[in-house]
Amino acid sequence: MGRFLKGAGLILGALAAAEAGGTAYFYRRTMKRSHAKTERTMKMSGTDWEQYFPVIEEKKAFMLDQPHNDVWIESDDHLKLHGVYFPALTGASASAYNTAKTAAASKAAMKASAANRLVICFHGYTSQCMSDFIGLSDYYLKHGFQMLLVDERAHGKSGGEYVGFGCKDRFDALRWIDWAIAKSGQDCSIILHGISMGGATVLMASGQKLPTQVKGIISDCAFTSAKEVFTHVLHSMYHLPAFPMIDIADYINKKKAGYGLDECNAAREVRKASVPLLLIHGDKDTFVPCTMCEEIYNNCSGHAQKLIIHGAGHAESYYKDTAAYEQAMDSFIGGIIK
Repeated sequence: MGRFLKGAGLILGALAAAEAGGTAYFYRRTMKRSHAKTERTMKMSGTDWEQYFPVIEEKKAFMLDQPHNDVWIESDDHLKLHGVYFPALTGASASAYNTAKTAAASKAAMKASAANRLVICFHGYTSQCMSDFIGLSDYYLKHGFQMLLVDERAHGKSGGEYVGFGCKDRFDALRWIDWAIAKSGQDCSIILHGISMGGATVLMASGQKLPTQVKGIISDCAFTSAKEVFTHVLHSMYHLPAFPMIDIADYINKKKAGYGLDECNAAREVRKASVPLLLIHGDKDTFVPCTMCEEIYNNCSGHAQKLIIHGAGHAESYYKDTAAYEQAMDSFIGGIIK
C-alpha cells in the first residue's frame, strides 16, 4: 500500500509539474511581447490574407504618401506609448487624392474635413498601428477624417512587456482621447475604431466616463475577455481543458501584468456605454467566434448596430465585403456626426 501511495504521489507530482510547465509555456508565448509572434497569430486566425495583398498594397501606397508624423504619450503606469497621426486631406493631399480617385470624392473629402472629425484606431493582437487599418485609411481619409493610429502597449514602438488585452489598454485609450482633443480642439468629433484586440479595447473603454467629444465606437471582431478567448483557443485549436491552465495563468498575470484575465469583459462594459456602438464580425471567424459578438450585442444597454459579414474569417470583414462594411459605417457615422 505504501509503495502504491508513493507511486501515485510521484505520478500526481509529475502531472502537476507538466501542467505548471505547460501553463508557463502558454503564458510566455501569449502574454509577453518577446514571445508573442505575428506569424503565429496570423496562422491561428485562419484567414487567407494572400488573396488581398494586391488591394492592400495599393491602399498602403496611397496611405504612406499622405503627410503623417509620430506622436508619443505616457500611460497611467508610465509606459511610453506611440502613435502615428494623419491630418485630414486638404490642399496638396486632396489634390493627390483627386488624381488617384475622382474630383467629386475629393470635394466631398475637403467639405467633410471642415467638420473637424477624427478617428482613433486600435489594432489587433501582435499587430501594430500601421498594419490593420491600411484598407480603412482609404475610407477615413477620403471622408475628411484625421486619423490617429496607436500602437497598443507591448506592441510596435510602444513600451511594455506584457500585453494588455484591452483591460489595460482601455485606460491608454482615455489618454489618447485627451491627446486628440488637445490636438484638434474642443469642437472635434471623435470615433473609436478597433479590430480584434483593438475592438475589445474600444468596447472595454465604452464603460469608462468618456469625454463628450467621443461620438461613437466601431468594433470589428472583438472578444469578450482574455479569459474567454483563451478558453476558446485551448478547446478549439489545442483540444485542451481550460482548467487549471487558465486559472494558473490568471494568477500569474495578476502578479506580472497587474490585471486578471476576466477583470474586464466587453460584454459587461457595454452595459454602461454612453455612446452608440457598431459591432462587426465575420460568421466564419474561428479565432474569435461570432457568438462573442452576439453576446456583446445582447448586453448593449444603449443604441447599438450589428453587421455580420457572411463568409468572413477573423479580421477579414472589410476586405470580404467592402461595400457592406462601408455602407454600415456611412449609416452609423452619418447618424452620430452631423
